[in-house]
Amino acid sequence: MGKGNAATSQEKFNTLAQSGTADFDTHSLSSGKLVYGAGADLSDKAAWKGKAKRKIVTQKIILSLIEAAEKKGATDRVKAYRNTLYCLDKFYSSDGRVYGKYCKNRFCTLCCSIRKAEIINRYYPVIMSWEEPHFITLTQKSVPAAKLDLWFYGVNKAFRQITDKYKKRDQRGKGLKLVGIKSMECNFNPVARTYNPHQHLLAPNAEIAKTLVVEWQKKWNQGKKKLASPWAQHIRRVENIERDLVELIKYGSKIFTEPDMNKNPKNKTPRMVYAAALDNIFSAMKPYRLFDRFGFNLPPQPKHGVQLPTFLERYDEWVFEPSLSDWHNLETGELLTGYIPPPQLQWILAQSIDTDLQ
Repeated sequence: MGKGNAATSQEKFNTLAQSGTADFDTHSLSSGKLVYGAGADLSDKAAWKGKAKRKIVTQKIILSLIEAAEKKGATDRVKAYRNTLYCLDKFYSSDGRVYGKYCKNRFCTLCCSIRKAEIINRYYPVIMSWEEPHFITLTQKSVPAAKLDLWFYGVNKAFRQITDKYKKRDQRGKGLKLVGIKSMECNFNPVARTYNPHQHLLAPNAEIAKTLVVEWQKKWNQGKKKLASPWAQHIRRVENIERDLVELIKYGSKIFTEPDMNKNPKNKTPRMVYAAALDNIFSAMKPYRLFDRFGFNLPPQPKHGVQLPTFLERYDEWVFEPSLSDWHNLETGELLTGYIPPPQLQWILAQSIDTDLQ
């Protein structure tokens, strides 16, 4: 069993805060470890195997993102990526609980999975109360990297103008009240080398869904410019609320991309990770909320009192070893999860990451 160390975990884990992500803090004392938070359950091996997978994927891709950002001289993003590199890199366990530190960055798959679970828990009861929820996709013409920042600004501005317009009408008692939740996503097309910021939404009924699509096309199809094709906008009735809520709040950018963009299931072309393109997307997304609601408020959350720290007199110290795809006990050498990445994932992470500028 480990005893208190002179160095603190705080020195290795600098936090870039993003609301809603679980966090466990630790401090070293001469005779033990002072930890904050409730900790996580150590016995759930399936959950920890999932964390191991996300950790190995995140570390490999983050190293590529660092390389891509360094080529562009983007020192701010390099710093943020390095912060994620150490997410849950080390933690302490005692009496079946784990205490570690999360980076809370939106490009960290570990933190995104926590955020996803929290959003589902908060929004699921609300959507269950909607009479006939519909899933909507709003999109517009794709653009090259040079226009990506402008396009993200335009997408967010256009949607805000639509909701503001109907909010004023509703306040005057003269119009439909727009209610829903939305998420922002961006795809990269490696063939055309273009980017497509788009939005997925859930609305309580078909009327709101159709109104959003009509108003979206009006915004992007003014005059001679036709930037939002009718065939590219989609509406469908929700059949499985949980599935569509997960679809809505998934990662803001698809990490793995088919090189030829061929959706044929018989296509065996290996997927690629385009790190430079991902870096462009994360840079353009930075000023904006990827997930938001409009037209309603969530039920108030129960208030929790101040949580007192816990003193661990005896604890085990675990450190993630990328070559093992697992956390190992510094004293005993025991592996925590026994996770072994499947061959396809190993191949992608070893051979299919492209850091060339896009």
